[in-house]
Amino acid sequence: MTCLTLATSPDVVGTGDVARVDLDTFFDVSLDLLVVRDLDGLVVKASASWFTVLGYHPHEIEGRRLLDLLNPEDEAGTLDSVVEVENRRPGDPVVGHVNRYRHRDGHDVTLEWRAHRFGDRIYGVARDVTEKVAAERALIEAKTAAETANRAKSDFLANMSHEIRTPLNGVIGIVDALSRTALSPEQAEMVSLISASGGTLERLVSDILDVSKIEAGQLDIEARAFDLDEAIAAPLDLMRLRAEDRELAFIVERPADAHGTFIGDSTRIRQVLGNLLSNAVKFTATGSVTVRFAVSDDEDGHALLRFEVEDTGVGFGPDHARRLFDRFSQADSSITRRFGGSGLGLSICLALVELMGGHISATSTPGVGSRFIVELPLVRLETGLARAEPRQPEVADVPLPALRVLLAEDHPTNQRVVQLILGTHGAEVVTVDDGAQALAAFQRGLFDIVLMDMQMPVMDGLTATRAIRDLEAGSPARPRTPVVMLSANAMAEHRDQAFAAGADHHVPKPITAASLLAGMQAAIAG
Repeated sequence: MTCLTLATSPDVVGTGDVARVDLDTFFDVSLDLLVVRDLDGLVVKASASWFTVLGYHPHEIEGRRLLDLLNPEDEAGTLDSVVEVENRRPGDPVVGHVNRYRHRDGHDVTLEWRAHRFGDRIYGVARDVTEKVAAERALIEAKTAAETANRAKSDFLANMSHEIRTPLNGVIGIVDALSRTALSPEQAEMVSLISASGGTLERLVSDILDVSKIEAGQLDIEARAFDLDEAIAAPLDLMRLRAEDRELAFIVERPADAHGTFIGDSTRIRQVLGNLLSNAVKFTATGSVTVRFAVSDDEDGHALLRFEVEDTGVGFGPDHARRLFDRFSQADSSITRRFGGSGLGLSICLALVELMGGHISATSTPGVGSRFIVELPLVRLETGLARAEPRQPEVADVPLPALRVLLAEDHPTNQRVVQLILGTHGAEVVTVDDGAQALAAFQRGLFDIVLMDMQMPVMDGLTATRAIRDLEAGSPARPRTPVVMLSANAMAEHRDQAFAAGADHHVPKPITAASLLAGMQAAIAG
């Protein structure tokens, strides 16, 4: 939009009828609103388009104050713009403004203005932007509504995760404790089936949470030192056992240089590898599952981790390949019926790999098998394992001594799960129902370790942990007591909140004997 710099009378532009005719013609044909006013605010000349846009003929406006047509709510901002135009110095930028004018029939029309001063006249041009402003406002409102809905969905999923994980913790924990007792073969089989079903449900809850975090842009990728052996050991060991149960060959090809300490997100690498291996074992009835590792290094310490997961399973065709990494996508309905699954796993793998700056691809032949290739950029450390993440001890690594344990947990079933697990290790467990009771019990006596639920009534676990640390700080003679946070909130920020409050370790629910004891051993070891 440009400024109008035309004079309105012969004494300004010179004499003669040509200039006057040209100016009148320009004012008559303009689609935008043209106006010339004096420094008192009175309109000297207006274009015919004022009738088209606002319903006023030019002669009805000329001689009137332009501000008389303004929406009163916009008067303050408009007066500021008038002062700016009248006092603008040569060379200053032309600053526009937007305001609302009253149409003759009473409705508002939004105008966008540009104006400039020459002598004792102000030359202005305005354009009707009512629809544009309305569209922009609608877009902003839609964006705000979408963000609000997305936050609400994320909050809902987080809350539902907590509500599902709480009873699920009881199911998995008690079944795990039951599996360690003397059982008949039939009973052991039933316990195993319950345990497997609980594990499947827990993975589904975790997948839904990951999808929610990815959609909200809140899934953070960590960059910390880790040992590659430890990062991939758990999924390899677990899937080897599953493959053996299905009488499949499980082959690992790993050259000597595919070892060492790197900087990256070992948790997400483990998740991607575990998911691909789980799919390979699930979709392979006979034959083998092969995983190949390779690491290529450059002179600057940057490395590219590559791993391939290849199977001799059902495979998929070109049609499904195009939507392979879409959410809730399965090759066909028969695959869903035969193998189950939510169809979230590969979409999560794709998102995680891309968040880590890597690439994932797949090739397959129906009835022959599939191959997935993942490439991830890492940084290799020269200093070895000393800077790597500390390895969590397995339950069998360090025997748990008889301990005096303070358990703060409001759910009776979850209380019983911990009591059953620790009872077999000779622990004395003092159980309270909330953080306030935990703080009171801590003040009355000494404990070897505190197991603190994160969400409790009266006082939550984070507040109680901070209070415990404040109490210890005020009593130098009192030893620092390890605190393990037990939480059905399994997202990364919940773990960070636990550490920030003073916890030594975080164990997500549902807990098992292995995860609880390993977490306690890690906290005690410091």
